[in-house]
Amino acid sequence: MTRTREFEELRPLLFSIAYRILGSVSEAEDAVQETWLRWDASETTPDSAKAFLSAVVTRVSINVLKSARVRREAYVGPWFPEPLLEDPYREPERSAELADSISMAALVLLERLSPLERAVFVLREVFGFDYGEVAAAVGRSEPACRQLAVRARRHMDAGRPRFEADREERNELAGKFFDAFRDGHVDALRELLAADVNMMSDSGGKAPQWGTGIFGAENVARLLAALVAPFARIGGTVEQHPVNGQPGAIFRDHDGRVLNTFALDIVDGQIQTIRTVINPDKLGHVGPVADAFAVLRETQRARRDMS
Repeated sequence: MTRTREFEELRPLLFSIAYRILGSVSEAEDAVQETWLRWDASETTPDSAKAFLSAVVTRVSINVLKSARVRREAYVGPWFPEPLLEDPYREPERSAELADSISMAALVLLERLSPLERAVFVLREVFGFDYGEVAAAVGRSEPACRQLAVRARRHMDAGRPRFEADREERNELAGKFFDAFRDGHVDALRELLAADVNMMSDSGGKAPQWGTGIFGAENVARLLAALVAPFARIGGTVEQHPVNGQPGAIFRDHDGRVLNTFALDIVDGQIQTIRTVINPDKLGHVGPVADAFAVLRETQRARRDMS
């Protein structure tokens, strides 16, 4: 097998490792490209291309994350990962576990770990690398990696929500939610939302922002119901689509350009959190991006005309 073919076969895994470490589609793609350049320039023939390339992409990602964390400390408003519509890595027997590991909730928790803890957790707990491979990837001893894994696992287990075990039921509830949303049905929305539901948006200061978030089933239901009719009137559409392995949707303007994404956390048969990414810098990989401020102005005008 040629080196190029070996790399291409492993590309989905490499991207999936990098994305979980970085929380950014664009940075993960850059990390994979840098890994290819190093692989292409290397004269060594490793025993395992998978172990070698996984180690390289991990080291590249750790270095990128260290500089990215400085930028994120100055980020305006809540920071969410760039939405991922489809994870290219497939492992059918672990599909549910892998999907939960790229949820917005999991990736936000991973942000609280050190870069080394994050990398060790991703390699060991998500992808099942043995400690020898993890140690080689992050440049630490096996005992040190075990300690890093314990700390990371403890933190993740304490904060990670327990999603519905039955993904079909979760998707069915999400379908009811988006149907009620499109209909502007306040009562139906309220019934599907947890009493303490939180709706938060990541605008990065570059798009309309809902302050620190909207809290409570009544407030969230009324806001959503009030927005949908004028948004539809100006040609906006809501396309139900998984986002980061969880039920979600893509919002588009009248020209089909991406306005924002929704990702739903569903726990105990109710929607606990709605995370929307509206920062245009995080949506370019989804498609052409809409002018969110212009869409908001149009929506507000349509709402006044309808009142």
